[in-house]
Amino acid sequence: MTTTLPNTTTLLHTHYNHLMQHRRGETNDHLLATMYASALCGQGAMPLHLGLPLDIFRSMMEHHFPTLPSVPLPAHVQPLDFSRLPELDDLRTLLQQHQSQPSPTAGWMTEILCAGCTGNDHLWQDLGLWSRKDLSALMYDNFRTLAEQNDKDMKWKKFLYKQMCIGEGIYVCRSPSCEVCVDYAACFGE
Repeated sequence: MTTTLPNTTTLLHTHYNHLMQHRRGETNDHLLATMYASALCGQGAMPLHLGLPLDIFRSMMEHHFPTLPSVPLPAHVQPLDFSRLPELDDLRTLLQQHQSQPSPTAGWMTEILCAGCTGNDHLWQDLGLWSRKDLSALMYDNFRTLAEQNDKDMKWKKFLYKQMCIGEGIYVCRSPSCEVCVDYAACFGE
């Protein structure tokens, strides 16, 4: 008798549905369940605990999924790209200046976004979100004044880095990982 392992999509939705059964009912519940389900399936580029220290991660999960009996840990996690750490303080400051409301959730989302920006793909993919629309919702819900400045619908990671450059008075600024992005050819000429 052979056992068939569930495919990744099925497993992804199983983890997501399990988390959502224990949600508090806040806006970020869906986004966090999506990101964490993806991390559990080895998708995205998020480090362990979505880039948060373990105690803060536990507090966040208890807040958003209060009846979850235990939080499963992903089998494989990405390390943070320490070569980007010098700019993470600038990114954190930018996000903190635009938090929609001061709350623990806003702080958690700031740190998660910072960790996601250390990945090499589009930010929504690095975060483990299922679409760019989810990332736009995350930005508008948590960093509205910053999100509203993206009125040309620029890719989010590029937009964030552009905002940091503008804040420093630099008006020609590259994305953080152009050389390894799958859309390199779409953004640059030959």
